[in-house]
Order: sequence, then C-alpha cells, then structure tokens
Amino acid sequence: MRKFALVPSACALVLLATLAGAQQTDVAVGGSVLYSEKNPTASAGFIPPPEKGGLYPSFSIVHIRTNHYGYSGEFAYVYKRQLYNGYQEYRPILYDFNAVYAPHLVYKADAVLMAGVGGQTVLFYNQFGSCGFSSGCAIHLNSTDLLFHLAGEIRYPVWRRLFVRPEAHYYRIINNTKNFYSDNLLRLGVSVGYTFGPK
Repeated sequence: MRKFALVPSACALVLLATLAGAQQTDVAVGGSVLYSEKNPTASAGFIPPPEKGGLYPSFSIVHIRTNHYGYSGEFAYVYKRQLYNGYQEYRPILYDFNAVYAPHLVYKADAVLMAGVGGQTVLFYNQFGSCGFSSGCAIHLNSTDLLFHLAGEIRYPVWRRLFVRPEAHYYRIINNTKNFYSDNLLRLGVSVGYTFGPK
C-alpha cells in the first residue's frame, strides 16, 4: 500500500504548482462504490465476473478558472482486495484527467461536469507467486487499459472553505471484457474537500 501513497504526494506537487496562478482549486478525498452489469445467463463455460462492489477511496484535484472552465485529475482504488470468480484476489485502480465545466446552480451549489481520459490497472494477486531464474518471484500480474470518463458532481460548501460533493462517474473501459463481463462501469459516491483561492 506504500506505493499508493506516491500518487497523493505527486498530486500535492501538482497542486502547489497550480496554486501560483489559480482562481479556485478544490482538493478532496472521498469514498464510493462501483457498479457494473453481470452476465444474466450461466450457459458459458467461463463466465467473466462483473467488476463491481467494494469501497473505493479517492483523491481528486479540480482547478477552475473565473470563466467556469478548468481541469481535474482523480485517483481511486478498491480498499480491500476483491475475489475473482471465487478464487483469485484482485484490485482495480482507476485514474483519469479531465476537462471541467463548473456552472453555478442555486444558492451556494455549483455543478462540476467533466469529461476526459485515463486508465484502469487491475492487479491480479497470485498467492503462490510465479518464479523465474532471471525475473525473480512475482506475486501479481498487471492488466492496464485505456478508459473514457464522464462525471457529474454537485459541490456544496458546508463551512467556510470546506465542501461536500456527491458525485457520479461513468467509465467506458476499452477491452475490459478480456477480464470482466462489461466495458461499462458506474461509480457513485461522495467527497469532502477544501477550496484554495477565491470562491
């Protein structure tokens, strides 16, 4: 899990560089759940499981200029390893980079609409390892695919610069069916964050 700590550290460096000329920068942490379709029949010999469930902690940075446009980056991973078809542990990791439009809604609420690209890396853990003379022993295999991302969020300040943000994320993962039943994923959750710069 220590390697996952590098991502928030890298994001913090990007945040510091962004703040120099920022109009508004939101930094948030959140939690969400992943949903996906499952195979309605059991006629096939090998049935790829749906990629769903689990608690997904997330970390995001959203930078918005005075014209309501901006950009964002987000990282989310499943907290506890999932079980693939009842026997092999795996962990999905999702990351994306987006163009953002953030119009004002009503009262203090703002919408945050985003579209972008990213990737999904799935770590498949092998409890017995796979050893080779030159490569040593590996305990997991990686599967990485390109994804397209759409999201809608409602940002609402609750106290001074602190805000809460319910959110829905749709992912279209290219070639995800080599491991799972569907290329389409939906992640629903909520984030809590802090705003830097003018509000």
